[in-house]
Amino acid sequence: MKLLPLLPCLLLLTGCATSLPPLKTVEKVDLPRFMGPWYVIACIPTFIETEAFNAIEDYRLDADGTIATTFTFNKGDFDGPLKRYTPRGFVVDRVNNSTWAMQFVWPFKAEFLITHLNPEYTRTVIGRNKRDYVWIMARTPEIPEADYQRLVAELAEQGYDVAKLRKVPQRWPEAH
Repeated sequence: MKLLPLLPCLLLLTGCATSLPPLKTVEKVDLPRFMGPWYVIACIPTFIETEAFNAIEDYRLDADGTIATTFTFNKGDFDGPLKRYTPRGFVVDRVNNSTWAMQFVWPFKAEFLITHLNPEYTRTVIGRNKRDYVWIMARTPEIPEADYQRLVAELAEQGYDVAKLRKVPQRWPEAH
C-alpha cells in the first residue's frame, strides 16, 4: 500500500498539543482566490519533504466544500523522481476559512493553519500550533530576500525554531 509509509508522519502531525499559545490565523480567506498552485519557498519539513526540489502545493475547491490538494516535488535533486501526494483539505473554521484539517490517510487529519496571507494572495504561511512544521509559500518560485526574512522573523516571534527552516530549491524554465 503506497500510503503506508505516510503513517508515521500522520501520527506526528496529529500529536499532542504544545504549551505555546495558539497561533493566530488570518482574519479571512477567500477560498476561491486561495486556490491554485503555491510554490514551497521554505519549510520545517516533514520526513517526506527533507529532499524536496521544485515543491508545489496545488489546491482545488470541490463542490462539497473540501479541498483537493496535490503536492508534487522532485526527490533528491531537480532531476530526481517526481513524487505526488494527494491529501484532502477540510475547512474547519467556516467563518474565517483559515483553519483547515489535512487528511493524507483516513481517519487522521493534520492541523493546517493559515497564519499569514498578504492582501494580493501571493504569499502565505501555513503553520501548526505545535510549531513542529511550517510552510512559507508563494505564487512564484522565488520571493525577494527581504520578504523572506520578514516572514522568518514573524515565525521566530511565534515560537518557531527558525534554524530548522529549509529553503526548498526551485528552478523552472522562464515560461513556468
